[in-house]
Amino acid sequence: MDNYNLNRASWAGGLLSPLSPTFIESLEARSRDVQERTFCKWLNTKLEANGYPPMTSLVKDLSDGVRLIQLMEIMGDTSLGRYNKNPKMRVQKAENVNKALEFITSRGVKLTNIDIIDGNLKLILGMIWTLILRFTIADISEEGLSAKEGLLLWCQRKTEPYKEVDVQDFSLSWSDGLALCALIHCHRPDLIDYDKLDKQLLEVADLCDTQHPDERSVMTYVAGYFHAFSSMEQTETVSRRVEKFAELMQSVWTSRNDYERRVRELLRSMSEMRETWAAKSFAGTYADAREHATSFQNYKQTTKRSWVTEKQDVATLFGNVQTKLKTYGLREYVPPPGLSLSDVDAAWNTLLKSEAERSKAINSEIRQIKENLRRKFADLANDFERRLRIISTELMLIEGPLEEQMDQVRELQTRVPALSDSLRVVAEAEDECRAANVDENDYTVFTVEDLRFEVELLSQSITKKIAFIDNQARSHIVSRNMTNLTPAQLEQFESTFRYFDKDESNTLNQSEMAAALASLGIVYSDEDMDIIYDQLMQDYGAVTFEAFINLLVDIMEDQTSPAQLREAFRGIAADKPYVTELDLRVAHLPASTIEFLRQAMPSSEHGIGEPEYDYERWLDEVFDSQDGL
Repeated sequence: MDNYNLNRASWAGGLLSPLSPTFIESLEARSRDVQERTFCKWLNTKLEANGYPPMTSLVKDLSDGVRLIQLMEIMGDTSLGRYNKNPKMRVQKAENVNKALEFITSRGVKLTNIDIIDGNLKLILGMIWTLILRFTIADISEEGLSAKEGLLLWCQRKTEPYKEVDVQDFSLSWSDGLALCALIHCHRPDLIDYDKLDKQLLEVADLCDTQHPDERSVMTYVAGYFHAFSSMEQTETVSRRVEKFAELMQSVWTSRNDYERRVRELLRSMSEMRETWAAKSFAGTYADAREHATSFQNYKQTTKRSWVTEKQDVATLFGNVQTKLKTYGLREYVPPPGLSLSDVDAAWNTLLKSEAERSKAINSEIRQIKENLRRKFADLANDFERRLRIISTELMLIEGPLEEQMDQVRELQTRVPALSDSLRVVAEAEDECRAANVDENDYTVFTVEDLRFEVELLSQSITKKIAFIDNQARSHIVSRNMTNLTPAQLEQFESTFRYFDKDESNTLNQSEMAAALASLGIVYSDEDMDIIYDQLMQDYGAVTFEAFINLLVDIMEDQTSPAQLREAFRGIAADKPYVTELDLRVAHLPASTIEFLRQAMPSSEHGIGEPEYDYERWLDEVFDSQDGL
């Protein structure tokens, strides 16, 4: 109000009235000066980027048409042919200007009365503004809005988090310079410390010299930032896609190297053990035989068990690598010669034979008691181990589609309880031998502890395999149904879920879920996290892998686009240019929805004898996708 009174006093004291022709002409002249500087800078960026010297005056430098032709060749990315590069006569300048104007017109830009040769600055500025609209601003689109509205919406979104910035237009909203600084800081925070800016001193004199900035000049500046930052974001997206693929390949490469290293070590250890057994001899005493027996027993309880575990783990690792490669359509992994699972099985069978020979040699040194008990126990133990080995082998060899793999693993899981019942029978036979002081057996290398350990290991392997296949299947379903999620994202979500599933229950508690989301950059308040967790518990009974993935999909899922809506209407209308109430009812839309559409959509006339509704025109009215100059 004080400024208003001051202005009134100034006008009353003899200054220019804001409504006088002289005052308006002064404002227009100032606006032209600002536009000339801005447009000249904009054109110079095009010229200098292509090796041409910059312009200093639009009126002078454009008058002979040479610079204008150069600019059109740059913007149109094409040659305009021969022209007068050093025109001296007016007719030569006119030919150059007409050639450039004809090219502009051929690009769909309407120009009238463009007086360039005689240096009409107002018309020249209008022409350049038209070029800026056509080649810089017209291709800007944000949620289907026009170029200007889309650019304004983009500015509002980028500056929304910044205090003291409220972008409502391309004039007054930019007078203090804060909006421009916020726009830069949003994309390049390393260039500006926004919080330390002096809000009273930022007048941005190089952009505008008045408290009412020129709209066209501001739009020209901002459009340049839009294209620069959009290009930067596209580069970041491409880099991120390459990074994710590299991470996937690095993960596979690491797993392959880990598999090969562990297989080599396992094969080497088993070979050394066989050589050690072959080199040993008995001293002929019972104490020596008992010492050999004790050493051999220690091997079975420690070294062999670690090998059984390692053998199962490398088989699981190999299967996981193959499944991951197949999931992402990558080439199947073929181990180097001598390092395949069949090579491991062959070496393992050789070890078992050597182990049996070693056991038999030790047992031969010690007088056997109650041969029938030995045979009974050996038969039961060997049969049990054979059944156990068959199941383990079938588990290792499972392949094919995920659904078939799951069916096969489930079938194997149903056979485990029967093994536990059979193991009790084996344990009873072992107790009989122990009671008879029968400590050695020539007919088997297995004990109940060995078999129980392998049963537990088999149960764990089956459980882990089921969880792995289930998660892979759910990831595949999500990848197939949710096109906005990449395989790399699903891989990241799955690895995150597995990492925070500390008890391997294939579920997450509330603290684990919060930590998993936080690791993905998704943070909620404690109150919101309670609501999300309770909702998942209500919908799924637990935060399973499916619940976790669907939660992330809900968070990241895109909205339906106007093109998708148009395609949906065409599907309901059977590709007719109109839709009837019968079409809507056949599509099983709710009655309330049908009633709303009947009232909202305009009618059309095709003479079919029942009301017709023009959905195409309705969508055109709802979604304004026209780019205005």
